Amino acid sequence: MAPQRFREQFTQIQRSMPDVPLAVGPDDAGEFLYEKGVVLARDGEEARVVEDTVRRHFTTFAGLTPEQVRRAGPETNRSGITRIRVADPGQGDGSGDPAVAGALRALSAAEGRTGRRLVSRNHVVSIAVNACPGDEPVPASRAAGPNPAAAEGVHDPGSAVAVLVIDTGLMRDHRSYPPLAHTRGDAQVAECDGDGVLQQYCGHGTFIAGLVAAVAPNTDITVRGTLNDAGAVLESEFGEKLFEAVDRDGWPDVISLSAGTSNGRTDGLLGVDAFMRELRDRHTLLVAAAGNNGSATPFWPAAYADLPGYENAVLSVGALRADGESGACFSNHGGWVKAYAPGERLTGALTGFETPVPYVYQHSTYDACRYGFTYPCTCHHPRHTGVLSEDGVSAKPDQVMFEGLAQWSGTSFATPVAVGMVAAHMTARAETDPREARRQLLRANTEFAEVRGAHVPALLPPTWRPVRVSPPSARA
Repeated sequence: MAPQRFREQFTQIQRSMPDVPLAVGPDDAGEFLYEKGVVLARDGEEARVVEDTVRRHFTTFAGLTPEQVRRAGPETNRSGITRIRVADPGQGDGSGDPAVAGALRALSAAEGRTGRRLVSRNHVVSIAVNACPGDEPVPASRAAGPNPAAAEGVHDPGSAVAVLVIDTGLMRDHRSYPPLAHTRGDAQVAECDGDGVLQQYCGHGTFIAGLVAAVAPNTDITVRGTLNDAGAVLESEFGEKLFEAVDRDGWPDVISLSAGTSNGRTDGLLGVDAFMRELRDRHTLLVAAAGNNGSATPFWPAAYADLPGYENAVLSVGALRADGESGACFSNHGGWVKAYAPGERLTGALTGFETPVPYVYQHSTYDACRYGFTYPCTCHHPRHTGVLSEDGVSAKPDQVMFEGLAQWSGTSFATPVAVGMVAAHMTARAETDPREARRQLLRANTEFAEVRGAHVPALLPPTWRPVRVSPPSARA
């Protein structure tokens, strides 16, 4: 990710979490965000080992203060991890965190002996994993209709597939959009600011629920507002919130998750380890976004699809570009991404049809694909961003009005398309096992695309319409 864009993402998420000092890692490389001055460990004996080892290490090295090392949260909880403070989070800026880096080094020898990770940064899990100029919604007319369009079918409460969407909640008038008439869940927190302008990532959960309902009408969709802080949550809270969601609603057939983080490792996230182990033993299928960093680095939780024991429990989804060919240039990729679905310039419901809401865009100097691609992907459409930092802004903000439908791009939206295809397969085949439906769907799939030289399954809904990709000279 370009450093400037990552700084914009940092600013955006830090504003949504003003009480949580954040840092960029690793070592200011711009790969992920994490909480300053805090590490995570499994509660119980392992947390005591981490605390004691870090304190001894800090006693030895100048500049690291052992008196700062102490528990910073409950010693036990459902997610099985605890926060350990290793420094004053208010010291320094967001460019790095020597105390956290020192704590990780202190445990490296012990981790080598035990053969597993004992300590971790407290990463930010987010839908806003980059600051691409095209990852903001643009208004779409009702006349154009949604894409994918609503599939034929009826909602039957007796046989509907249960889908849990972990996202930003629902807009208050979402049921005025017909496909979402029977969708339930948490209301979006603070839809608009004091001037009546739509907040950052507001409507994201509604948009995703609408895509699921369009591809698979026979679904019972519940949307939880787990990511209401501009699409972000700390890893230490994320596992707990996932457990809260399934405790409240029961384990669904399918979970749709359009968020995650990289962490520079290949063994998952410590904060969701307990949830993922319980998921493995349930019937639920987790469908997770592969992330928008244009990287082959594993993105969690999606990359669990490549870990032993999780192959059938997790489906990781990358995004195809608007014409269905290749992969959208922003999409993460690699062998850990198990399928690709349309994810560029999809059209769906950002709000219901009752309450038009304005949104502010800021023009940016970024008018070229940051990954070097020449085709006008979402990075070129449109040439503006949402309200980010002031750096790079070259013109007055524009205000646009949403009156229901929007066009949006990202692996965020490829994910619910794949969820819908699994659910539609379950309905068509009277299949009650979502993991078996996943296997059947991929086995029977006849559509493929080439992504970075690899031949990959392409999940294309029957009602999805490809959008022509113009040559570079025709860029808007």
